Amino acid sequence: MEPWNSSLGRDFILMGILKDSGSPELLCFTITVLYMLALTSNGLLLLVIAMDARLHVPMYLLLSQLSLMDLLFASVVTPKTFVDYLRGESTISFGGCAFQMFLILTLGGGEDLLLAFMAYDRYVAICHPLNYMVLMRLKVCWLMVATCWVLASLNAVIHTAYTMHFPFCMSREISHLVCEIPPLLKLACADTSRYELMVYVMGVTFLMPPLAAILASYTFVLVAVVHMSSGEGKQKALVTCSSHLTVVGMYYGAAMFIYILPSSYHNPQQDNILSVFYTIITPALNPLIYSLRNKEVMGALRRVLGRCISAQRL
Repeated sequence: MEPWNSSLGRDFILMGILKDSGSPELLCFTITVLYMLALTSNGLLLLVIAMDARLHVPMYLLLSQLSLMDLLFASVVTPKTFVDYLRGESTISFGGCAFQMFLILTLGGGEDLLLAFMAYDRYVAICHPLNYMVLMRLKVCWLMVATCWVLASLNAVIHTAYTMHFPFCMSREISHLVCEIPPLLKLACADTSRYELMVYVMGVTFLMPPLAAILASYTFVLVAVVHMSSGEGKQKALVTCSSHLTVVGMYYGAAMFIYILPSSYHNPQQDNILSVFYTIITPALNPLIYSLRNKEVMGALRRVLGRCISAQRL
């Protein structure tokens, strides 16, 4: 097929997940409810952590960054999906597609690294409690946060620029929910095999080392927990670690399928479902997994709500 010319414009058509759905209204409603849940729960968790001084510790600083990333992640996809459904069309401009890809790669890469740092935080807290405030002092925590954002942003800039420089063919239909690298490369009128290898290397680099670090951290944690004499301390450590591992399993499983599994194993329907999973469902569930199983967060929430109610009565 021929590359685009100026008379055709430079818009893409996102096929999304609603078009081939048997019940698009129900699916759109479900996605909207999940998005509202993600906004409310992540926003509330950010507010609670910011307002309660007892949560101004490394673990909750990192958790607040996770909530921020999840809130932004869900906002990249859901509002446009909902608006497109109401308008009856799902076009996205060339620049809008590039910007969406940049945000997804930034937030996805940042969350990959952040989950590894959160696992390290739990490892230090449980295995080296006496050195915790030295190893996880505030300066170190902010350095971790900056590392997540900076490395992920640089990676996103490079891959977005390189992906969008390819000439695209007459077909403008992206068989995907969002502008991501694999479906866009299928529209390129050029040999992308070498770049696909680069994308694979990027996926392995951002997913496998952090995942290995997470598994190593929690292996040491579980060994330490088994030898704990305090039943209460053991239960608290297991609850915290199981929450983290639940998040890790949901997020890394979907991301590895998209960016590491060979293209021959992909089909648009599966990819769309997985995209919904890690851009909408996981951001909605993460704060619930952490807050509903964490007594400190629930206690802080009650204190913040209590202060708000008292302020309204005055």
